[in-house]
Amino acid sequence: MMERDHVKLTSAEITQLWTAYINDSVLICKFQYFSAKVKDEEIRPLIQQALDLAQGNVKTLTEIFNKENYPIPHGFKLDEDVDVSAPSLYSDSYVLNYLHLGAQIALQTYSISLSLAVRADVYSYFNECISQLTPFLRETKELLLSKGLYIRSPYLPTPENYDFVKSQSFLTGYFGERRPLVGTEIINLYSNFQRNALGVATMIGFSQVAKSKEVRKYLVRGKEIASKHCEIFGSIMREDDLSVPITMDTEVTESTAYTFSDKLMMFYSTALIALSVGYYGSSMAMSPRRDLGVKYSRLVLEILKYAEDGANIMIKNGWMEEPPRALDRDELVKKK
Repeated sequence: MMERDHVKLTSAEITQLWTAYINDSVLICKFQYFSAKVKDEEIRPLIQQALDLAQGNVKTLTEIFNKENYPIPHGFKLDEDVDVSAPSLYSDSYVLNYLHLGAQIALQTYSISLSLAVRADVYSYFNECISQLTPFLRETKELLLSKGLYIRSPYLPTPENYDFVKSQSFLTGYFGERRPLVGTEIINLYSNFQRNALGVATMIGFSQVAKSKEVRKYLVRGKEIASKHCEIFGSIMREDDLSVPITMDTEVTESTAYTFSDKLMMFYSTALIALSVGYYGSSMAMSPRRDLGVKYSRLVLEILKYAEDGANIMIKNGWMEEPPRALDRDELVKKK
C-alpha cells in the first residue's frame, strides 16, 4: 500500500532523527580528531570509515529536515568544538575500543529508531544505518582480536540436560549463600563493566583538557563514579571466579592542551549517563537475584543525581539544545 504524497513525521520519528543528527555531529568532531592523531595504520581505515558514515548520515538527515522545513539542529562544529591540531589525548588502543563499543551502542539505538519509524523514508534511513554498521562492528572486533585487545565474556559449563528452578532461593541473595550468577546476569555485569571502563578513561582525558573549573570538577566526579561502578561489577563477578574485562585508565596521555570544547565534553558525558540509566534498568529486569536488583537501583539513583547536576551546568552555560517538544498551550494563550 502506497503512502500519501506527504505524511508528517511522528513525534517518535522527529525525535529519533533530531537525536541522530546531534550524535553524529559530535562523532564527526571526535573522528576528525582521532584521524589526525592515530599512528596505527590498521586502525586508521576504521576511523575514516566511521567518519564517512557519520558525515553521510548528517547529509541525509539534513535533506530530511529541509524537506520538512524543520530547523536544522545546531549540534557541534569542527571550528567550534574541537582542535584537531591538539596533541594526542588517548592511545590508539583506546580509539579502537571506542569504535567497537560505540558501534555496539549505535546499533542498539538504530534498532530502536527503526522499530519506531513509520514513514518509508525514515524507516529506510535507519535500516541503511544498521546495514552499514554491522560489517563495521565486525571489522573492529576482528582487529581487537588480532591485536590481543579483545577479552571474551566468561564461558559457561555445558549442562547434561535441561532443568527447572525448584526453590525460591533462586531469587534470593541478601543473606546466606548466594547461588551462582546466571548467563543474563553475567552478560550485563560484564557489559556494564566494559562501558564504565571506557567511561573512566574518557572522563580522565576530558578532565585534563577542560577549561572551566566547574566542568573539570564535574568530570572528575564522573570518573570516580564510573570507577566505583567498575569495582562493584568486578567484585560480583570475582565472587564466582569469573574473568573481568580490562580497564583503560592507562590509555590516556598526559596532554592538558585544549582539545574538545567544554560544551562537547559535557554533552558527551551526560549522554553516557543517559545510556547507563537505560542499561542498568534493563540489567535490573534481567537479573532474577534480588541483591543485584537492589544494587542496580542504587546505582541508577546515583547517576540520575549526577545527570541532573550536569544538565544544570549545561543550561547555565547555554549549552543544552532544546529537543523537539509538544506545544505549550499556556504559553500560546499568554501571547494573545
